[in-house]
Amino acid sequence: MKIDSHQHFWKYDANDYPWIGAEHLVIKRDFFPGNLKPILKASDIVGCIAVQARQTLEETNWLIELAEQNAFIKGVVGWLPLCDLQIDQTLEQYADRSHLVGVRHIIHDEPDDQFILRADFNEGISRLAPHDLVYDILIFEKHLSATIEFVDRHPNIQFVVDHIAKPKIHPDTFDQNWKTNLIELARRENVSCKLSGMVTEAPDFVWDQQLLTPYFETALEAFGPNRLLFGSDWPVSLLGTDYGKWIDAVNSALNELSLDEQAAIWGKNAQRIYKLAT
Repeated sequence: MKIDSHQHFWKYDANDYPWIGAEHLVIKRDFFPGNLKPILKASDIVGCIAVQARQTLEETNWLIELAEQNAFIKGVVGWLPLCDLQIDQTLEQYADRSHLVGVRHIIHDEPDDQFILRADFNEGISRLAPHDLVYDILIFEKHLSATIEFVDRHPNIQFVVDHIAKPKIHPDTFDQNWKTNLIELARRENVSCKLSGMVTEAPDFVWDQQLLTPYFETALEAFGPNRLLFGSDWPVSLLGTDYGKWIDAVNSALNELSLDEQAAIWGKNAQRIYKLAT
């Protein structure tokens, strides 16, 4: 069973999504389940995980409602106020919302590059384990060193790195610091990683298979096939590719793996890590 472990829905409003700039015209509109469902079907993907794109409980609740109304949305990675002193009460309020399978904070937009090490944030993270919630790590390459320290504080939390930690993808250089730190992070068995969000890290969103190959290879070297998850990052990915082309790119990157290893990346790992209902 193939699962897209990373996509988004939104009701577009410029005030709510300030990161969508003038150059992002193709995604400056609404994206709802009805837009995605036929795309998934065309690629033989049976389900997806909807991931937050706005740091509000309003959006988290809306995504959960969409999952409750659309069987192909297998889970939601939402936002919760992890730095809030009342986080325990908030988590209790979501205890019976089974579609909430994970939590994410947009770390890479924080002005403090050490935000991930803040005491109040870490206190909130520590509260996730009893609720069996995964934490999705959204960072740039520059945050990897701090992220290693962060993960070491929470050995009982399941972490998933989004977008292979957003390396600086460029045709003339390879981000060696990213590779070194990603491999070090991957030594922690409670960390997995999504093969997603790569095309939008290329200059002007221009890419080809050759450009991305060393990044696919590094992710495979670091995490192996049992801790990698396919993700599209749709509709953000539309800035640099269509859904089918990204499917082809991932297929090409994985074609030397065994069928069982490919099946793990395409869906079984997402099912296991996020404990998705089948």
